[in-house]
Amino acid sequence: MERPAPIDRTRWTRLIGLAREEDFGTAGDLTSHLLPPSHATAIGTWRLVARESGWFCGSEVLPVLLAELAPEVRIRDGTLISDGRAVEPGTIIAELTGRRVQLLTAERVLLNFLQRLSGVCTLTRRFVAASAGTHAKIFDTRKTTPGWRDLERYAVRCGGGHNHRAGLHDAVLIKDNHLAGVPIERLAHTVFEMLNKIESLPVRPQFVEVEVDGLEPFREVLKVVGIQVVLLDNFEIDALREAVRIRDDWGLRGKVELEASGGVTLDNVRRVAQTGVERIAVGALTHSAAAVDLALDAVA
Repeated sequence: MERPAPIDRTRWTRLIGLAREEDFGTAGDLTSHLLPPSHATAIGTWRLVARESGWFCGSEVLPVLLAELAPEVRIRDGTLISDGRAVEPGTIIAELTGRRVQLLTAERVLLNFLQRLSGVCTLTRRFVAASAGTHAKIFDTRKTTPGWRDLERYAVRCGGGHNHRAGLHDAVLIKDNHLAGVPIERLAHTVFEMLNKIESLPVRPQFVEVEVDGLEPFREVLKVVGIQVVLLDNFEIDALREAVRIRDDWGLRGKVELEASGGVTLDNVRRVAQTGVERIAVGALTHSAAAVDLALDAVA
């Protein structure tokens, strides 16, 4: 798999500060305060290990977590595995060494980050594998954990998925609620008028997409020049195939991509992909991913 684009550290490191604040409070780790004085300077070694099968994500995040939460703990050279690598129960992800009391204090926050990221990566990898051999790509959505969007989008990339728009600020997606009340005979004209205003936007959108909920509005929006993607919301399998056929019959293959969205699961994603759509949007990648069970085991 191609190495995913890195995360912009300045956009997410404040999350570590918030996590530290909610866990440490103003008093710090009360339990560690009770340890014998010798423990305050003791050096320890730990292994970050997987407790279940999945795909790891967090090799870019772990060094920053340690720098912020346990600055005297280091990753042993050559021990940290790469993002997107498959793990099984017992797989050693990294070895850490340094001040024992610091890692005891940072352990939970560190694992919370890595388990969440690995969970998103793992679920994405399963959707990608389920649709392998088709032309469809798996995309995330804006259904992300508040504040975590950059990190979760990175985990999607590590799982072999693709990112949709980053937010409302970088692309145009005209949804059905934007067009509520527009009669079908006015739909194409209304969308055309909206797209005529693109030059007045403060930034150039990365792409223009329009959502439709049936084949009749789909035919209407295909009449509008300038749409790069049509989102087919909650279409049945046969309707997805028909939309692909209509698009191709109109000579728009390669000009307008079709994106299936709504009700996509691991059980049906392959059937969706086999209809010929180019894109499949899966909100579950970020809103329903279960954390991968990871642990820090002391070895010395």
